[in-house]
Amino acid sequence: MIRKRRPTIEDGLPSKEEILAFIAENPGQAGKREIARAFNISGGARIGLKRILKELTEDGHIEKSRKRLVKAGELPAVGIYRIAERDSHGDLIGLPVKWESDHGEPPRVLIQPDKKSKAVPGVGDRVLAKIVETHHDQFEMAGIRQTVRVIKILPKRQDSILGIYRRDPIHGGGRLVPIDKKTQEMSIDDSGRGEAEEGDLVAVSITRSGRSRTPRAHVREVIGPMASEQAVSMISIHALEIPYIFPDNVLMEAERATQPTMKGREDWRDLPLITIDPADAKDHDDAIYAEPDPDPANDGGTIAYVAIADVAYHVRLGSQLDREAFKRGNSVYFPDRVVPMLPERISNNLCSLKEGEDRPSMAVRMVFDKHGTKKSHSFHRVMIRVAAGISYNQAQNAIDGTTDEKTAPILESILKPLWDGYAILKAGRDAREPLELDIPERKLLLTPEGKIDRVFVPPRLDAHKLVEEFMIQANVAAAETLEKRKQKLVYRIHDNPSPEKLEGLREFLQSLDVSLPKGGNLRPSMFNTILNRMADTEHGPLVSQVVLRSQAQAEYNPDNIGHFGLNLLRYAHFTSPIRRYADLIVHRALIAALDLGDDGLPNGFETKLGDIAGHISTTERRAMTAERDTKDRLIAGFLSGKVGAKFTGKISGVTRVGLFVQLSDTGADGFIPASTIGYDYYAFDEANHQLVGEATGETFRLGDMVEVKLVEAAPMAGALRFEMLSEGRKHPKGRLSRTRSVRGRTNGIPKKGRGKKLPGTTRPRSTKPKRGNKGKR
Repeated sequence: MIRKRRPTIEDGLPSKEEILAFIAENPGQAGKREIARAFNISGGARIGLKRILKELTEDGHIEKSRKRLVKAGELPAVGIYRIAERDSHGDLIGLPVKWESDHGEPPRVLIQPDKKSKAVPGVGDRVLAKIVETHHDQFEMAGIRQTVRVIKILPKRQDSILGIYRRDPIHGGGRLVPIDKKTQEMSIDDSGRGEAEEGDLVAVSITRSGRSRTPRAHVREVIGPMASEQAVSMISIHALEIPYIFPDNVLMEAERATQPTMKGREDWRDLPLITIDPADAKDHDDAIYAEPDPDPANDGGTIAYVAIADVAYHVRLGSQLDREAFKRGNSVYFPDRVVPMLPERISNNLCSLKEGEDRPSMAVRMVFDKHGTKKSHSFHRVMIRVAAGISYNQAQNAIDGTTDEKTAPILESILKPLWDGYAILKAGRDAREPLELDIPERKLLLTPEGKIDRVFVPPRLDAHKLVEEFMIQANVAAAETLEKRKQKLVYRIHDNPSPEKLEGLREFLQSLDVSLPKGGNLRPSMFNTILNRMADTEHGPLVSQVVLRSQAQAEYNPDNIGHFGLNLLRYAHFTSPIRRYADLIVHRALIAALDLGDDGLPNGFETKLGDIAGHISTTERRAMTAERDTKDRLIAGFLSGKVGAKFTGKISGVTRVGLFVQLSDTGADGFIPASTIGYDYYAFDEANHQLVGEATGETFRLGDMVEVKLVEAAPMAGALRFEMLSEGRKHPKGRLSRTRSVRGRTNGIPKKGRGKKLPGTTRPRSTKPKRGNKGKR
């Protein structure tokens, strides 16, 4: 509330000092009207007040902000801030977007998220926020003057559009080929091209736009040449604002890092732990070993060991390494490169569990009975020495009877006990019945020049499943330990399918005479029963797709609801701190809870976990989008020379406006507009995931195998357009009888009109190019 003040001079006007004091007491709330009301100024005296305010403004003592007066160099009550960083305690620190340089350095403010909103701001976001508190002594050292509370997270700025610069040799100048499928091409004058050359990836700003003319733009930044597929990942990196260059201070801190001594660590160097990774892996963050339990009371049981790189020792909370790792959230994996969370000095060297070298680790020892039920576990801070580093294929080949010089010496002593241990853990997994969705993951193999050599689905080996199950059990043990010690943590949660998605799935399954129970306790085993029943039928792939689409997305959260897909009550990521910040938080929580060192989470840090979990969930989704989009662009470029070719594929998506088809050989996804399918008008049957011809009953359904022709490829946008060549299946009820008209016509097609293009209907299917169309639709 603004307090009234009594003027001290005879003419009824306050002094300049009193006005400045009043504005300082009421930052962002004092306009001319409020000052007049506070000092009881009315009538002709307002002219004098206006003169005083003008003099104060001209002298630089005050300035206007949204029709309010503030002292020069002060922040407005409500303003826009850019979140610049997190401090050592995890708090968000922001800077005002608008700040006059002659007022000195912009003030740093503490950003307080809106507790009522589910949206969590992160570093790099712009927010509209209001001042809620002014700080003095307690924050003076950090340079933080005020706390602002977020009102709204502002949308990303649209003044930077990415695309490929192309020269126009005939008319001069150039044009931008946007990477966004929804953005039209733009013209770029020679005066606005900057240093851009033919084929460069550039960021532009629109300078002029209108409905009747091509938008004009000028180049703001030249990112680099796009001469090979090896540069395609840079599109996603820049489009999604993924940090990929480590600041000098981060690299310097990484170079200063050294390995720890044995102080405070157990010596596990004689334990024959091994790493099993992809053949091309450059960092190794987990090592495993198993042996029969010698305890007579646990006959047939096993002891499983999992050792994880001790990243928390090298990356201290609040350090430059830590801030950069948090900003990135996780490593991002592209076909041609990796954008790591940590510098190579840390990820590929000091923290990589290399064969024959001493490495600090956080380790867990777990005891299971012969049925795969965990009897006990304990965590240790240790020093290990990996006995052997092998690939998945090497491990699997050795177990299958083909050893090499690396696996032959460890087959009997290490590999066979590991597989025996896995058989026990698998028994426990089978009893637990997690969701068993086998979704093949396609890999792109590039040539040394960066071009796609082939696209393939790597086999799913028992070696993969073994390592996965050891990691899952270690993650469960971490969550259980922290809960028992009442230490707050970031869980990996996976919610049950939503009621809306379940109802949609139930309706779909009913069309196949399959029932999904209503009510009661939903369990993954219910889905497994349905998947197993339909596995060998023509509807098997379709049912798998629809079940997958009904599931919620996993995320990080300090509030535990369990992991539905794994059918676990508590679960936390512990096993990959080199590439996931979530795991680093769990390591620090274990260090604090078990008193394993001075580099654990500090007291009071639990209040930051909600914001941290929201941020790393966002960076995880960003990484997934970047990896997917890059694969789409690479495959679209690979297929761009095959326009006109025919392919076999599966309908992978059905929408009102058309079909998505995934090709069988490459896994490429393309779109078929509904307007290009057949002679009919196709209605969207959402419950059954299909398009149905209203007059003919011709049906195209999710999961159907079809033949298509590639008619257009846009590599930079990662977009493909197909033409449907296959006939649809006949709807089981025949043609859909409807009384209402479609697009102003009756639904039936008269005999004399069959085979012709009718007004309001879709285009006829044809494998021949339309005259004059030149491939455009």
